[in-house]
Amino acid sequence: MAEAVIDLNADLGEGFGRWSLTDDEALLSVVTSANVACGFHAGDPSTMRRVCALAAERGVRIGAQVSYRDLAGFGRRAMDVPPEELADEIAYQIGALQVFARAAGSRVSYVKPHGALYNRVVHDNEQAEAVVSGVLRSGAICDGPLPLLGLPGSRLLAVAEGVGLPVVTEAFADRAYTWAGTLVPRRDPEAVVHDPEAVIARAVGIARDGTVAALGGEPIAVQARSLCVHGDTPGAAQLAWRVRGALASAGVRVEAFT
Repeated sequence: MAEAVIDLNADLGEGFGRWSLTDDEALLSVVTSANVACGFHAGDPSTMRRVCALAAERGVRIGAQVSYRDLAGFGRRAMDVPPEELADEIAYQIGALQVFARAAGSRVSYVKPHGALYNRVVHDNEQAEAVVSGVLRSGAICDGPLPLLGLPGSRLLAVAEGVGLPVVTEAFADRAYTWAGTLVPRRDPEAVVHDPEAVIARAVGIARDGTVAALGGEPIAVQARSLCVHGDTPGAAQLAWRVRGALASAGVRVEAFT
């Protein structure tokens, strides 16, 4: 049997001005990829610069976490953005982060949608095409096309593959899944798995066995090269360390996908 390999990613830089949400420094000691907020749902220039500098110092890959323009709703509200406008906004966010990644001696290595946009492009072909167009527009300043990180079976990854963009499949140890392999909407009280022991067990199951329990308990197949550890929950860094330790004990190698 081939050795199991998984990337650990987390959403970072999700503060704004004097308000902070994620323990960026602690999480950057654990994860191998950092999804950095680019100012549309969270983040600001100084936060972006600081997180890029810390990531570069620790050898963590920098990813652009792009979203709808929704600071008040933390990017989790459904929005109808015209495709051309959305494509431009995606390219804009990637470009902004690339400035700070380059200043830190690194670069933007991939793109991951956030929140409502992430869920929308699972099924919405038009919005998925707009995100892909935005990524392509940023290629001139990003040393070529960037990989897209997303849900297996999503329209986003299908559209990206159709135009030759690299794709990376992602899973979530602390989010509930439907029978169809999609994430349970955040408005559902059971959308987030809060029990640390359950999160750790789910992480190992995803990485080693390619399965996770759907809402209701029955296992479903989830093939993922990257595992998201959410940074906006209490004790996130400590839990991430426990997840990483459990993966190592289970014989899973933790390694960035880029």
